[in-house]
Amino acid sequence: MISIQTILTIVAMNMIYVSLFTVRIILVMKSRRILASFISIFEVFVYLMALNIVLNSIDEPVNLAAYCIGWGAGVWLGMQIEEWIALGYSMLQIVVDYESVKLPATLREKGFGVTSWVAEGKDGPRMVMQVLTKRNQEKRLLQVVEELAPKAFIISHEPRMFRGGFWTKRI
Repeated sequence: MISIQTILTIVAMNMIYVSLFTVRIILVMKSRRILASFISIFEVFVYLMALNIVLNSIDEPVNLAAYCIGWGAGVWLGMQIEEWIALGYSMLQIVVDYESVKLPATLREKGFGVTSWVAEGKDGPRMVMQVLTKRNQEKRLLQVVEELAPKAFIISHEPRMFRGGFWTKRI
């Protein structure tokens, strides 16, 4: 017999399992071994509980569908959680018209580490800045740049390692 409570339990448990799985994988990639190991304990517990429910009623295709729906929702939820916790750092290269020469100083005043230099672009001199920031501060940085240099060309990537400079003095 199909139970709404069973279906909702399967969906919820799989959402939790896949969210934990997603966060654990991210923690492993960020070399946060202890926390990743701790999360995996709960992850496998929830996984086995949900799988047990489905396998004990394998003749009910609705339960299997609930498992699949929970999986998909868990992927989405895990990505939302990852975006919310925003572990790690972002390296942004910001290219602006040379007239925005005061932008590096403004960014430094707001607490960002900036390395800047003058470069030659197709239409004349440009100011190029390299800015390292915590990922959870990237949106704030982009807002400042958008406000002061709305035509800025920005490239963002995640550095795997850094040593020396502004950041290591602050950590």
